Amino acid sequence: MSASHDDHGSTPAAWTAVTIMLIGMTISGVALWFSNSAAFWAGLIVCGVGLIVGKVMQSMGYGQRATTVTDA
Repeated sequence: MSASHDDHGSTPAAWTAVTIMLIGMTISGVALWFSNSAAFWAGLIVCGVGLIVGKVMQSMGYGQRATTVTDA
């Protein structure tokens, strides 16, 4: 039904993006605990940076290659 992938998204770009976003969400979560809105928003900005870094790394060739799916 769908094309198989050998790496299932386990690429350097994906790992880097997820790690950066996990750090950002941790910052935001701790900021919620201490009612610190500036740190909360800073954590969300870090998450956005993670998305950008992941896309840049993907465009540099560190991400999963696009595959074409054909119906057989």
